[in-house]
Order: sequence, then C-alpha cells, then structure tokens
Amino acid sequence: MRKRFFMPDLYLDTIYDIDLDRLVEMGIKAVLLDIDNTLVTYDDPEPTPPVLAWFSELEKRGIRIAFISNNDEARVSLFNSRLGYFHSSKSGKPSTKYYRRALEHIGTDENHAAVIGDQVFTDIVSGHLLGSYSILVNPIKDKTTLFFRSKRLLEKPILKRYRKKGPKRGV
Repeated sequence: MRKRFFMPDLYLDTIYDIDLDRLVEMGIKAVLLDIDNTLVTYDDPEPTPPVLAWFSELEKRGIRIAFISNNDEARVSLFNSRLGYFHSSKSGKPSTKYYRRALEHIGTDENHAAVIGDQVFTDIVSGHLLGSYSILVNPIKDKTTLFFRSKRLLEKPILKRYRKKGPKRGV
C-alpha cells in the first residue's frame, strides 16, 4: 500500500470547518457521511439543530447527502427518519459496496463525492478505495472501549504525519 493510503485529503476539527463553497468549486455533488462521532455523539438519536442547519447549507449548494454507517439499522434509521436520505447500516466499512450504491442512488460518481468521517481505518480508507475525496474530522466524543482506544492509538502516527506533511490546500 502507498504511504498516503491512510492519509486524509483534508483533516479538520469538525464538519463545520469544511468550506462548502470550495466543495462546489471542486465539483463535489455528494457527501457520504459517517454518523456517530462525525455528525453527532452516540448519545444523540437524531440530528441536532446545528447538523440540520449544516445539511440545509449543503442542499442549498446542490450537494446531496447519504449516510454510510457500520452501526445497526435501528440506529441509522432513527437518525435518518425525518430526513429521508439514502442510508446504509452495517456497511462493513472500509468496503465500498454501500458507498457505490449511494452514489448510484444519488446519480453521481466517485469523482464527484467526498467521504467524511472520524476514523482513518474505516472512513478514510473507504474514501481512498472508492477514489473519492476524503475528509477526516476529530471525533466528537469518543468511546472509551479498548477496541476504540486501540484504533485511536494506531491513528496517532498518521495524524501526526498529516499535521507535519499534510496538504497545505484543501477545503
């Protein structure tokens, strides 16, 4: 694998730091989003008002939205219940199967999509496998299980390298 395979194209603190007009300039027509720790905490069953406002800003710019999550169907369906966007649960990320289904549903391709999430080994790797622009955001409120702490520990050298040598441009 290439050294940059795990490196996001852009690394920001939150989704709100993404320059949406720049996404439009880049030809992005769809954002394929993780939910938990990217948009809301695991404790938020539905989108918060700031997240809904952010979705509205995306839609104003003609950017379509889909949720690709490894969480269970009950969680993802409840989050999406008032929105009606394409969604996938138990997606097996970093598999790109459901990302491709989302793009087909939306009517665009991987060259016009951005994958946005809080985990390198699922979201960012998925974006690279798909061939889309990848944006990593810091987790909102991390789980403290051994599994998640281990994954975050493995991500640290990648993020340190990004901060040191990452792209100077971006969204």
